This record gives sequence, C-alpha cells and structure tokens, in this order.
Amino acid sequence: MPSSYPRDRFDEIPRTSGRVGAHRAENPGMSTAAMLLWAAVATVVLMIVGIVVFLQLSHQSTAPTASTPSSTVQTTDPVVDTSYSVLVLNGTATEGLDDEVADQLTAAGFAEDALTTADSETTDFEATTVFYAAPEDEAAARGLAEAIGTAQVAESTTYSAEGEKQLTVVVGLDRAAAR
Repeated sequence: MPSSYPRDRFDEIPRTSGRVGAHRAENPGMSTAAMLLWAAVATVVLMIVGIVVFLQLSHQSTAPTASTPSSTVQTTDPVVDTSYSVLVLNGTATEGLDDEVADQLTAAGFAEDALTTADSETTDFEATTVFYAAPEDEAAARGLAEAIGTAQVAESTTYSAEGEKQLTVVVGLDRAAAR
C-alpha cells in the first residue's frame, strides 16, 4: 500500500464556502407559519378520531346482556322463625324507633331476651332493611320483614354473628317519616 497519495483539488480548503461536489436539496418553499398551521390541524384531527374511537369501544364493552324477567325470579316464602336472635339498629336520628320495632317483634312471638336494640353508626339509613347472612336464612328474614311491616330484605355478612342464627333489622328514614 502506498504511503502517499498525489495531491488533488480536494486537499486544499478554500477560503469561501461554496458547494463544490455536494448534492443538496433545495430549500422548501413552505413557510414556518404554514408548517405550524398544518401541524395544528393534523393534531386536532387525530385527537377527534381518537376520541370517537374510544367512545365507540367503551360503548361496545358495556353493552347490556339479556336479563331474566322479574316474574321468573324465585323467592322463598316468608316464615316467622322465632329461634333467631334479632339485632335491631336505629339508622335514623329519631329516638326510640328501634324500641318500637322490638315491640312489634315481641308481639309477633319473638322472646324479649332474643332481641337486642342499639343505635346504628349512621343516622341517614334510607329504607328499613332486614339483613341475613346465609341463603338458608332468607325465609326467616322475609318472615321478619312481614312481621314489622314494610321492609326490604338483603343478604349481607356485615351484621352476622359467628356461630349464631341472627337476623339484623336496620330501621331507616322511611320509618321516621311515617311516624
């Protein structure tokens, strides 16, 4: 390999910069303002398309499924079972509603020592509700609801006592309004 090469015109750096031997594209004819305008329009269009696609996909995922008519829903027949202990909680600010419900339950055949009354932690419970812990307690809960008059029935382990057959009545604002 030779150690020296012959000198040519590219070995000298000219004092003026010119385009010697370089192929460069011409300057674009579009101004900066026009480029910014096109970028803003493209951004807005892409955002609108994204929002529309998102809304379409979110509506598809929450499509309702076919539900069973309420006439075919089976409920258990109410049975007044006095073997249960009953916790009566006053879920209103009106004093004495828990005692009134306990008196109704005593008249329905429940023993006084099986009834416990207390105030609930909240004073704005909407509707009087009988809570039961297990599905096999539903018939007794419905019977208890009928014994005290109008009351809703719901399954919940919130008020359940471990190892004890217990139903819980939370007296709601519907009772306070009817007073």
